[in-house]
Amino acid sequence: MNSTECKRCGTCCKKGGPSFHIEDRALLEDGFISAKYLYTIREGEPVRDNISERIVYAPSDIIKIKGQKNGWTCFFYDETEKRCAVYEYRPLECKLLKCRDTRDIERIFGKKLLTRKDIISTVEGLWDLVIEHDQRCSYKKIRKLIDESGKTKKGDLSGKVAELIEYDKIIRELVVKKGQLDSELLDFLFGRPLSATMNRR
Repeated sequence: MNSTECKRCGTCCKKGGPSFHIEDRALLEDGFISAKYLYTIREGEPVRDNISERIVYAPSDIIKIKGQKNGWTCFFYDETEKRCAVYEYRPLECKLLKCRDTRDIERIFGKKLLTRKDIISTVEGLWDLVIEHDQRCSYKKIRKLIDESGKTKKGDLSGKVAELIEYDKIIRELVVKKGQLDSELLDFLFGRPLSATMNRR
């Protein structure tokens, strides 16, 4: 076994699911990986850049595979068998990543990322709802409100942030209850709940 061959130790799979690139679009469209196993990091959301090892703001959508039991281990990693449940249909980053030689994955890191628009922009009504949510709950707007609340003594700007968190919660409940949408799709469509991401600040 050479030094770059996968030893199936699972270390990579336990550090979080891959980001999806344009080349991975067919995996979703052909049903090999369902959107209910994905979540979206939305534009402007604070994220850890594993290459520079610092917190940055997502430049656009980053679609990733969910973790197991609210942890980081990729949903499709079977720890008992030490194997990937979708190995034959694994995303590009999984194909390129070699623990001991990261040059290939570094070349594509953050480039030609797949977005929600690439996948659902033709779904009438749903895409409009996603856009409206993004505009009302944009991380850029939230950061501005938080910055302003520290610079002024009048007005309750933190209350405006609380209103956005409540709107985010209500829209998720409505699309499940009235729109009969599978609740497992929410983190893909609207990103992670603001109640969770804002509490990690």
